[in-house]
Amino acid sequence: MAEKSNNKTSLSSVLFAIAVILVVLFSILPIVWQFLTSIKTNDAIVSIPNVYFPSFDQLTLQHYVDLFARRPFLRYMFNSAFVAVTSTILCLGLGSPAAYALARLRIPGERVVLAGVLIVTLFPYILLFLGLLELVKLANLGNNYLALIIPYTAINMPLTILAMRSFFQQLPRDLEDSARVDGYNTVQMLLKIVLPMTLPALVTTGILAFIFAWNEFIFALTFITREEMKTIPVAAAQIGGSSLFEVPYGTIAAATVLGTLPLVLLVLFFQRKIVQGLTSGAVKG
Repeated sequence: MAEKSNNKTSLSSVLFAIAVILVVLFSILPIVWQFLTSIKTNDAIVSIPNVYFPSFDQLTLQHYVDLFARRPFLRYMFNSAFVAVTSTILCLGLGSPAAYALARLRIPGERVVLAGVLIVTLFPYILLFLGLLELVKLANLGNNYLALIIPYTAINMPLTILAMRSFFQQLPRDLEDSARVDGYNTVQMLLKIVLPMTLPALVTTGILAFIFAWNEFIFALTFITREEMKTIPVAAAQIGGSSLFEVPYGTIAAATVLGTLPLVLLVLFFQRKIVQGLTSGAVKG
């Protein structure tokens, strides 16, 4: 019996390892392919059969050079960064106090507010498109960074409130009671005690909001039409060749690699905080 149990355990371990490897390959291989496409020559890109691993003479950085020489790609990166960072800061700055109030303060109609926030998080944001378009026209915000910052902040706000509220509820009330005895008011206690303790949660929630704002396409495509104000997703989608029938695969791949790289670096830099934020409260004792 013991031998059968060990065989089952070893078999399940092997199957689990194979499943993990397949998932990792499924996730990484498209990224590797896109990167290889960005550094392959045009002949290697269109060759048949496909060149999966190019030789040294099939490598080039010309696609990256063309990306910056023919288009203001640095400007696009600045636009995406400015909109994403600003909306994330506003989201955390407004959502965290709201989450703390819902977690700790007795507010009339709290259940109704929470139900409304939850419903908004489940509502597909694309259905807000026509209404937001009319509001942008009415407020004359077309070709203005606020046309993206305000919707991104509003869309990410419910998720921020729900996520931060759950973290605030896990904090011991004794710390807040001690702070009140020491003379802290609610705002001081939030800024000096509560928020520093929930830094992993702030980082995790902020990165989620940042990724959404960085990758969003429909609003950025519609609300911004000036070339110098476009974001990376829109600019990458509108890259064209020298003729109507040419598709610059290498340049498009280079644009997607540069558009993804900041997100990868951001996650790698904050990975410890992200893990702490995701696992906080998972084990109690």
